[in-house]
Amino acid sequence: MHVTGACLCGAVTFSAEVDESRVLICHCTDCQIQASAPFRIGALVQRDTFKMEGKIHEYCKIGTSGARRMQVFCPVCATSIYSYTPDSPAPVLSMRLGGVHQLRQLTPVHQIWGSSALPWLGKLNEIPCSMQQGIIADALKQPDAR
Repeated sequence: MHVTGACLCGAVTFSAEVDESRVLICHCTDCQIQASAPFRIGALVQRDTFKMEGKIHEYCKIGTSGARRMQVFCPVCATSIYSYTPDSPAPVLSMRLGGVHQLRQLTPVHQIWGSSALPWLGKLNEIPCSMQQGIIADALKQPDAR
């Protein structure tokens, strides 16, 4: 599937061919921290199908395996774009799907680092859900009750 995307501020745009059988969720603690979320959604894509425009920054993280893992992001808004292992001959990169315009059409088929998954994720459907941010807006209008 051909996808397009951009970072939050629009300074970086990208496109790629995504094999829908390679869309996954990562629960590792590094992804939780980098995404400021309980997990990150990504896809392994062939490097030669990935095209990008805009300036980027890279951060080198040493993984639990000891391998260097380069995290590529927009220097303006800090949106993660992709990661790669510079010492690997594999022609793939791990594209972050948060900024992909077709995100709703991509369903994860596998989860990794389940040992780090937050225990309440299985109960997510039981947590009340607002369709927009009304609960936050209402809380901001209320005087602090502390």
